[in-house]
Amino acid sequence: MLLSNSPENRKVEAWFQYLGSDKAAESKVQANLSAAGIQLRTVSNSHSNYHGIACLSAVDSASLTSLREICEGQRSLVIAIVTSPADVTSSHCWQIIKAGASDAVVWQEHSAAAKQVYAKLQRWITTDELVTWGTRELGLIGDSDSWTTLLRSIAEAAHFTDIPILVMGDSGTGKELLARLIHLVGTCRQNKTAQHELITVDCSTIVPELSGSELFGHERGAFTNAVSPREGALALADGGTLFLDEVGELPLLLQTQLLRAVQEKSYKRVGSNVWHETDFRLVCATNRDLASQVEKGQFRLDLYHRIAGWTFRTIPLNQRRQDIIPLACHFLRTCCSGDIAPEFDSAVRDYLLNRDYPGNVRELFQLVRRIGNRHVGQWPITLGDIPPQDVTREGTSLAWPDEHLLATITNALTLGIGLRKINQVTTDTAIRLALRSEKDNLPRAARRLGVTDRALQKRRASTKVQAESSAA
Repeated sequence: MLLSNSPENRKVEAWFQYLGSDKAAESKVQANLSAAGIQLRTVSNSHSNYHGIACLSAVDSASLTSLREICEGQRSLVIAIVTSPADVTSSHCWQIIKAGASDAVVWQEHSAAAKQVYAKLQRWITTDELVTWGTRELGLIGDSDSWTTLLRSIAEAAHFTDIPILVMGDSGTGKELLARLIHLVGTCRQNKTAQHELITVDCSTIVPELSGSELFGHERGAFTNAVSPREGALALADGGTLFLDEVGELPLLLQTQLLRAVQEKSYKRVGSNVWHETDFRLVCATNRDLASQVEKGQFRLDLYHRIAGWTFRTIPLNQRRQDIIPLACHFLRTCCSGDIAPEFDSAVRDYLLNRDYPGNVRELFQLVRRIGNRHVGQWPITLGDIPPQDVTREGTSLAWPDEHLLATITNALTLGIGLRKINQVTTDTAIRLALRSEKDNLPRAARRLGVTDRALQKRRASTKVQAESSAA
């Protein structure tokens, strides 16, 4: 895979907005950024295709409010540049981050700030390319903000570092797929002769008597029925990735042995006194609360800190409902024998969206497979295709507004944001999400919002005028 950061002088693109009145400072900053290799684009109503730069002449309530409006609801990452270094404190920088910026850079005279911004943008663009490539290769489905943010964080950690990664989360949330993503984007930057294999060990199925052999291998005659030597997972993962699934199930004795192997990158086979070296990327996953297990003495504290170089938590399906229909359509294509998979009619879509999923994505997959097996022909899937065992759960509908919306409005009121602004942001966000889910198809988005095409067009035009007026 060719990455965007291969040529060091490659131009990067970003939108730019100046929040201040000093036009001379604005021109100077733009010139320095352009000289550093950044192609600046005019800010628009939607800058989701590019990451951005917001330049502040001062850190005050007005500039922070403007920055918050720029960052709100946008998927693009934003660097905030402050051109008044003498007045900026660490508290100001934290206020900038809380307003939605991804980073805060204080612009010093004759400094390397422009190159710093360029390097940050280049890292973000490379990470985006890794996510796009990895999700396509592995079939990772989902477009919700929370899912996309998780993928970006994991891809960045996997590609630009080699320290161990711990993935925690409920069963059925895709921990194994994320381990495959870590392996894929992590090994694509390496230049070794090894095969870069992903070796998976399910710690919940290891027999205690043979646990050492599973990880470290054994010599002939090391124990009963050891009729020939065997390579363990540590040897097989050399040059690649070792994935320990359900690592919380490891026996304490094996935890001690694994700790030494991870620290020293060496091990001994069962029944041998010879040390062997190995070099692998360690990825662990668990649905257990390891911190609680440490307190109970069921998991070693030193091993926990050794495997948790990076820690990520997966997202339950009930918290990424925007991805339910895309996932269901993907699963339906995999279980249909025809060339073209049928569609879900509106009633079935509502059923899928309103259903609870304690088993997460795995439960959705099994449900769609049952529905697909009962469906006949290429006509749309209807409520009659839902198995009787699942119909009883149809009556469970989601409460709305839920606690997440209530918490968001509470935060807005705490920040002093009035009803008019809350209404505007809520409406604009609903429009943006509807358009995104319908791939910018205006008629379908209008139907989902319950408005006419013309009303949606007028609202979008009004929002664009407001954004341009704010930018001016």
